[in-house]
Amino acid sequence: MSSTKRLRKTKVTPVTRLLLIRHGEVETRYQGVFGGSIDMNLSKRGHEQARMLAKFLRGRNFDAIYASPMKRVQQTFAPSRNHHPVKQVILPGLREIDFGDWTGFGWDAVREKFGIQPYEWLDKIELGVVPNGESTVHFRKRVEPCLRRAIRENRGKTVAIFCHGGVIRMMLALLLDLPLPKTGAFDVEYTSVTQVALHPHMNEIELLNFTPWRDLPK
Repeated sequence: MSSTKRLRKTKVTPVTRLLLIRHGEVETRYQGVFGGSIDMNLSKRGHEQARMLAKFLRGRNFDAIYASPMKRVQQTFAPSRNHHPVKQVILPGLREIDFGDWTGFGWDAVREKFGIQPYEWLDKIELGVVPNGESTVHFRKRVEPCLRRAIRENRGKTVAIFCHGGVIRMMLALLLDLPLPKTGAFDVEYTSVTQVALHPHMNEIELLNFTPWRDLPK
C-alpha cells in the first residue's frame, strides 16, 4: 500500500473589501460647524479634492458602489462616475448623522450654548443627550442595514461606499466591534479613503484616512 498521503485542498474564502470614502471639503459657511443634516455643497477646493480622488480611484475595479443621497457626497462622486461602469446605489440610510439643536453651530457656540467640550461630541451622541439629535442607537439602526447589505450582496468582491465622516465612524465601530466614541482615535478627513478587508476570522484595516489630494504627487 502506498504511503503517499494526498494533501487536502484547503478552500480559500475570497476577501471582501470595503472602501469607505468621505465627501470633499464643504462650502465655507459650513466649515467648522456641526453640519449633519444640512444638505450643503462642496467648496471649490472640495471639487478639486473630488477630481484628485477620481484620479486615485481610476485604476480600481468596483463590483458595487453605494452612496449617500446628500449633495456633498454626490458632488464628490461625480468626477468618478465616468471611470466606473457600475451604477451607484443610493441608500438614504447613509446620510450624515442629525445633530439636532447643535446643527449649524461651531465648536465655540456649542460650548457656550450647551456647556460641552468639543472633544466630547462622540460621547454625547453615544449617551443620546444631544438635544433633538440622533442617538447612537438610532444612528446605528439606519447605518448598519446599509453596511450589511453591501457585504451580503458582494461577498468576495470590492465595494465603494461614498458617505460622511460620522457614517464612516459608525461603520468602523460595527466592523471592528468598538464603541462609537473609540473611533475618535481615527482621523477621517475630507475626501479620505479607508479600506477594510473582511476575512473569515477578522476584519483588517488596510488603508486608513488616505487623502489623495494631499498624499498623491501633484
